[in-house]
Amino acid sequence: MSWISILALSAFGLIAALAFAWWCSRRPSNTRDWQPDVARVATAEVQDQRVTVKNVRNFHYRSATDFDERWEERRLDLAKLDGLDIFFSYWGAPLIAHTIMSWSFADGQHLAVSIETRKTKNQEYSTLAGFFRQYELIYVAADERDVIKLRTNIRGEDVYLYRLRTTQRAAKILLLDYFDAMNALARRPRWYNALVTNCTTAIRQRVIHAGGKMPLSWKLFANAYLPELLYERGSLDASRPFDELRAMSRINDRARAAGAAEDFSARIRDGLPMPRLPG
Repeated sequence: MSWISILALSAFGLIAALAFAWWCSRRPSNTRDWQPDVARVATAEVQDQRVTVKNVRNFHYRSATDFDERWEERRLDLAKLDGLDIFFSYWGAPLIAHTIMSWSFADGQHLAVSIETRKTKNQEYSTLAGFFRQYELIYVAADERDVIKLRTNIRGEDVYLYRLRTTQRAAKILLLDYFDAMNALARRPRWYNALVTNCTTAIRQRVIHAGGKMPLSWKLFANAYLPELLYERGSLDASRPFDELRAMSRINDRARAAGAAEDFSARIRDGLPMPRLPG
């Protein structure tokens, strides 16, 4: 090997080492100049069956960039938990969807939690950047009139809603685990990672941490196919073929018809198989 080749390899090794050192030195933070929709971190206070969730987002959108900011405090009774749903929002990437979990309560409340990148005011999302500690992780607790209607009525994404087949106890344990994760992020921020800590793999982590089962599959990463996997494993309504269930689960028309209605969450579920959770 010539001395020129040795110098070139040495230079490359030095650059790689410096890049790795820079990457390792980056630390997540909760104190940056955040975009308004992720400016606040949700937290939860749990006392027996009663929960107070702070910083629940309920923005009113005229467009994706024109909105009225509204952060609310919600009080939930875990004894009234009667449904657990999962939304899939498709924005044009053929293999990827954004997943959102939502818990329903007998008093008509719905708490949606969207696991997302926490971007600063000068950032835009890049999948490539998502691998390299560019965005913090955030659990956005939100009203469905915000986080779902934003996607159906404002952004024009295709959104599908499925009721998960589980028990009230399992849904409650999972929600409490989400609350623990939200509180932990408020105390100690973490990085988002487009491969291992994204909107879907983080759900799997929470399910397993809560004592559930969600075997590893390539469909967790190409999650446009995840609804079919859930159907095959008995986690969705199986009283009809999957193609029929999927077609009826697209909520865009119902969401646009509901508009700003107070009963938005009930209207997007109209006609869907939505059994109450068994005890």
